[in-house]
Amino acid sequence: MTVQDTQRESARRSKKRGLPEVYDFRRPMTLAREHGRVLEMAFETYARQWGNQLSARLRSLSTVTLESVAMHSYDEYVRALPGTTVMVLCNLEPGRTTAVVQVPGSMVMSWVDLLLGGPGRPSGDVDRELTDIEFQLVRALLQHSLADIGYAFASVVPMEASVRAVQYNPQFVQVVPASVPVIVASFALRVGEIEETASMMIPAEVLLTGLRAGDSADSRTPDEVAAHAEALAHLVRGVEDVPVPVAVRFSPVTVRPTDIIGLRIGAVLQLNHPTARPLDVVVDDVVLARAAAGTQGTRLACRIVTSEENV
Repeated sequence: MTVQDTQRESARRSKKRGLPEVYDFRRPMTLAREHGRVLEMAFETYARQWGNQLSARLRSLSTVTLESVAMHSYDEYVRALPGTTVMVLCNLEPGRTTAVVQVPGSMVMSWVDLLLGGPGRPSGDVDRELTDIEFQLVRALLQHSLADIGYAFASVVPMEASVRAVQYNPQFVQVVPASVPVIVASFALRVGEIEETASMMIPAEVLLTGLRAGDSADSRTPDEVAAHAEALAHLVRGVEDVPVPVAVRFSPVTVRPTDIIGLRIGAVLQLNHPTARPLDVVVDDVVLARAAAGTQGTRLACRIVTSEENV
């Protein structure tokens, strides 16, 4: 187990001990459990690669830990961001869609300071807009990490990302319509002594299309398909041979407790079942057919007169 794995488990335990999240049933926006797990694995792979890239290029111990993966509307995602932050807009291919990598200004300025040979402790206004030189440095740094997104999501959907532009006010960034569902991954970034929370937003349809295609695809080998068919045939034959108790009954009659207590040998209990009415053929108290009473040789028997479809 690596240091990142240990930190990831600690983050998960901390999250489980946190307060319950409010769920709005009027606006259901959740991931299927199996889809959520696949996306978690992909984002965890990307987080490890991102941390390695930061450590190598900033020459400072860096870790990136996945905290959560959830589906929200784009409007909910934007409203949860700080009023001023660094939002790097990225092109996703194929599809020509736009993703967002959001990093707090203090973390970005720490990157710039390290890239320029400093100790990684920026001073002054860390929430200001980047200069052209600073943006080019950050762009090159993020572009190297985004190159790993295809590797991380290879099992979900083929995808390539490239940095396009940067924005600073989330309220004025309209990447997709406000009500469109998006996948939001939150990361805990630590570079040297600075630790912040970053996020990545990808339109949900980009990832869910690949996940649904994987659900419908049959990845089994011919031997596995044949073994499955044989197992089903064995199951059908086994079910067909299971003993099932079948009963033939008259219409029920309601009596008083005094009538039951007063029953003696030779007493007659009136059933109120007309002799012309067929009897019920039942299995586990479910009527399957109607039958007329009769005999076969020296034994009582019944002849089916109506089946379940006509009952």
